Amino acid sequence: MTDHSAHPLPPSSDNTDEDSLFERASAAFGLDAMRLAPVPQELASEPVRLVRDPKRRASPEEHARIAGETEAPPPEPSVSLEGVRHAIDRERLRRQGLIVPEAEPTALLEEFRIIKRQLIAAARDNADPAARRILVCSPLPGDGKTFCATNLAIAMAGERDGEVVLVDADFAKPSIPDALGLPRGPGLMDALANPELNVEDVVLATDIPGLFVLPAGQQIASDSEWLASARTAEVLARLSRGAPGRMIVFDSPPVLAASIAADLARHVGQAVLVARADSTAQSALEDSVQLLGACPDIKLLLNATRFSPSGRRFGTYYGFDG
Repeated sequence: MTDHSAHPLPPSSDNTDEDSLFERASAAFGLDAMRLAPVPQELASEPVRLVRDPKRRASPEEHARIAGETEAPPPEPSVSLEGVRHAIDRERLRRQGLIVPEAEPTALLEEFRIIKRQLIAAARDNADPAARRILVCSPLPGDGKTFCATNLAIAMAGERDGEVVLVDADFAKPSIPDALGLPRGPGLMDALANPELNVEDVVLATDIPGLFVLPAGQQIASDSEWLASARTAEVLARLSRGAPGRMIVFDSPPVLAASIAADLARHVGQAVLVARADSTAQSALEDSVQLLGACPDIKLLLNATRFSPSGRRFGTYYGFDG
């Protein structure tokens, strides 16, 4: 066995002045700078919060008061349509083949009852007031737009809880007053061009309960520009203000003959495009629909159709054929 006693033991650290390995490494690499900071002998009893710029706390009285509830503005007063009631020439209605309110039910009346019911239902289902404005137009002259617009307005006037304003918007060739036997005078264009004129002042009341007529008014070259102005929205809104049961029916020029129909399409919620069964071309209908694109709801009304002997014929149920 090896004799370990022959090897001398290293001297004890207590008996040497040389630094240990860790002390020499600390001196060589500068580890003394990483020593912990000295701990104070006495600590403060409570922590002290240093505030560079102390601010005075506002007293409860200085807090902003909660604003009270503001009252909603009162609703605008409703616009009533009053004035002298003008007599509608019933005999003239008969000669033109139009609906006569007091006459017996006819096939024509029944057809327009169905048409008006769909339009009124669509208006009631839509919260937008524009849905109560209906534009009646056609692609070309001779399709029967004025005939349909007049009959539609007369049929709507028969409603027990509503009224209708028939607007002659064919400024170049107005025909509504003549068809009903009413006098010509100021109308829609005058209300648009004159900010001091209220539109209800130029509306004609009639002796047909619930039926009112707004003539076209003066003829000016800038009729399309007036319809495109902000004044149009104001006038039309006033025409139906405060009367949720009031329908507005516009008779406009042909879509492909004048720009008035396209201008009015921006202010109505429904449009009835009248097509004549024996003459209106499909291309004319397609072009008209494109020009009326600002209106969200466009319906097609087929005019001058012929019934087959076995087909449906309204009016005969009541014992009348006409």
